[in-house]
Amino acid sequence: MRTLRSSARPRRLVTALLTAVALLATGTVAACADDPADATGHAGPLRIGYQRFGGLSLVKARGAAPDAQWSLFDSGPALTEALKAGSIDIGQVGEAPPIFAAAGNIPFSVIGTSQPIPRGEAVLVKADSPYRTFADLKGRTVALNKGSNVHWLLVKLLEAHHMTLKDLNVRYLKPAEGRPAFDNGQVDAWIIWDPYFALAERPDVRVLADATGLASNREYVLASPDVVKNRPDDVRAFLKTYRSTTDWGIAHPQERAAVLAPELKIPLDVTTRALDRSAKPLAPVTPAIGAELQAIADSFTKLELVPGPVDIASRVDGQFSEVFR
Repeated sequence: MRTLRSSARPRRLVTALLTAVALLATGTVAACADDPADATGHAGPLRIGYQRFGGLSLVKARGAAPDAQWSLFDSGPALTEALKAGSIDIGQVGEAPPIFAAAGNIPFSVIGTSQPIPRGEAVLVKADSPYRTFADLKGRTVALNKGSNVHWLLVKLLEAHHMTLKDLNVRYLKPAEGRPAFDNGQVDAWIIWDPYFALAERPDVRVLADATGLASNREYVLASPDVVKNRPDDVRAFLKTYRSTTDWGIAHPQERAAVLAPELKIPLDVTTRALDRSAKPLAPVTPAIGAELQAIADSFTKLELVPGPVDIASRVDGQFSEVFR
């Protein structure tokens, strides 16, 4: 009998250990299923990518989303690369970056937009230059940031003046490179957006043209598919904060400029001037917005600026549109 009892105990011990391991594994899997981002059950902060001056800058500057984790980018293409790397969840860009990102197979959804901001981007030339219309730049050197909102403005300017890319010497320069090239006369014109636009405005600089009648220059809110799928309530809550903060800024322009100037590290008068023309209400994404983006994509494909075809309309996700109505 002693032999039977002693052999039964190890079997019972092994069974108990296997049961415990199975229960632990089940619990771990359940935890992961509840929140794929964190097995502890804590999703962590939303990671927000923003650019200087855009509406998200005001959210950050006011501390309206204290639980968010913020990353600053100098342009939309840089921000979409962060989406590709999985280092941000939500970001704000102009018209062209979503097209180039989609062409590069970067996963994202378009979940919000803004009213048009055509006066927020422009072609700048020196005040004493002989150029009076964009057509006068034929054969000249023009600088812009590749894949950004002003890339679409360039396309529309060429179209309006019956020109092609072959009529210009285009230099693709980031804002930090474009400003000194323009100031030093290394380029004849610079196509740029606010607040860099406002910073470059001086008595010796003239606005040759802006996007009025040519491009909407909307802002677009992009989000990673994972955060849209797995954390829709968190996304919706953040977008409500974004909306309310934007509305507050439009209703209080002086206070808005005072809050943003230190965040942007630019003078108050420059901030005020830029905001007066470039700060617009947010808007929902609709089929019409999808069609607008698709038209941009089709034009870029036709010009062989991106490999085509690019289906951007299918990236538009209206599940959060009620926040912006």
